[in-house]
Amino acid sequence: MDGTIVIAGLGLIGGSLAKGLSERAGRRVLGIDRDPQVIKEAIACGAIEREAVPADLRDAEFLFLCLYPQADIDFVTEHAEEIGKQCIVTDVCGIKNFVCPALKKLAEEHGFTFVGGHPMAGKERSGFAASEAKLFDGASYILVPCGAPEEAVERLRALAMQIGFGGTVVTTPEHHDEMIAFTSQIPHVLACAYVMSPHCMEHRGFSAGSYRDVSRVARINEVLWSELFLDNRTALLGELDTLIENMSAIRTAVDQKDLPALRALLRQGRERKEALGE
Repeated sequence: MDGTIVIAGLGLIGGSLAKGLSERAGRRVLGIDRDPQVIKEAIACGAIEREAVPADLRDAEFLFLCLYPQADIDFVTEHAEEIGKQCIVTDVCGIKNFVCPALKKLAEEHGFTFVGGHPMAGKERSGFAASEAKLFDGASYILVPCGAPEEAVERLRALAMQIGFGGTVVTTPEHHDEMIAFTSQIPHVLACAYVMSPHCMEHRGFSAGSYRDVSRVARINEVLWSELFLDNRTALLGELDTLIENMSAIRTAVDQKDLPALRALLRQGRERKEALGE
């Protein structure tokens, strides 16, 4: 089946999906976005064929929800009666415990299929202007089936591979959010806290790769990430407690001039990283 794909939200991820699906998978893609100028730009560059209307949801093979978490739920709630029973609805949210139960319930009530998804790719800049078909090259696509039929999960997996993803990981909402708190949310917290130092404004001429690597994701969409942090509050607080505990141990060793303890802590970090082979 190579039916129409509707993408709601043509920001960085939604726009990149539209471009990848149109250019690499040869799919017919329709788009929805609150900004008319974005729709015009997406049509002009061939990312989408035209703006989608609610009636298009009746015949769509896939509906990609590329909005903020609550907006995803609101969109499906508003249009649930219009989504065809053959449609696979999927999201791209960075948290799953918040969105999956609500979207799974709507799917069960209205007869379509929901499969959670999370493309592990991004940029420091957001919006359609930053989107590109190659954004997902080699990236991991996380699949959160939420009880969906294996055939539906496989169709989404195959579509992801067509547009350049390097592989997929299947998991639960709970494990997804625990891992994302560590791999994604904590680095954003760390980067923002790091650049809040008064010395940040004077870093030029004193910084090289370390500054660049640690500060890179501080260029953050604070509206989106505030929502993500709060929606994943429990898992994020656990990772923050661990980070603060480890930093406090290093601080104590420095403050007390405890060279053996400091070496042991730094050695532990090095050995952990080397054990991963990265």
